[in-house]
Amino acid sequence: MQNINQAKQAVRDMVWRRLIDGGGAPNDSYGKIPGFYGTEAAAAVLAELDVWQQATIIKANPDYAQLPVRVRALKDGKRVYMAVPRMATLRPFYLLDPDSLGLPAEKAAEKKGASQVARRVGVDDMAPIDLVVCGSVAVNRSGARIGKGAGYSDLEVALLIEAGLVTDRTVIVAPVHGLQVVEEEIPETEHDFSVDYIVTPDEVIPCANPRRPRGLVWGDLTPEKIAAIPVLAARQHAQ
Repeated sequence: MQNINQAKQAVRDMVWRRLIDGGGAPNDSYGKIPGFYGTEAAAAVLAELDVWQQATIIKANPDYAQLPVRVRALKDGKRVYMAVPRMATLRPFYLLDPDSLGLPAEKAAEKKGASQVARRVGVDDMAPIDLVVCGSVAVNRSGARIGKGAGYSDLEVALLIEAGLVTDRTVIVAPVHGLQVVEEEIPETEHDFSVDYIVTPDEVIPCANPRRPRGLVWGDLTPEKIAAIPVLAARQHAQ
């Protein structure tokens, strides 16, 4: 596992540096899910896809890079489940309903706005998800992806798979800058998922044979990680 983590970190370091040096993202992007230049253009490309137009319920990360996607979803009349940052509550998702926002979509889709107007929900309160939009640091054309290393995207998807809310019919999309698409192999472990489509401001890349975990992989979670995420601690206690 240590060798895999080191290999993933090497890919992250390469992409962060390439993005910053290549003018694809601000200088403070290192260590983050990059808020790349062209996020709105990528959201517009995504909105042209049939999988977007057919989706009514979307799950998205709270990262700044996905803000234009969340805004577009609300304006298109889609319900959005947005992860609570760091999954810090027993109900680790916000429900943003376009019919009852109380704020303009641009404000409601921000982390601060969602915390003010959205209802927090747990997996038992959620509906099946048509489309997952995941923040990524790097992706390759096979659909393998890595985030910034905290593991929240994988945990969120694993929880939703266990609850039957993310299935083989759910489409997973990674909106990124073209400089985040790498040719290098990205190592994958049991808890990793891959994406069905990569969407950049300039192209859509379909990915074959997407992989999904069966659910939470408890053996990959440290006691500290479990204790820091209330929904995991509660599930472990209930076992």
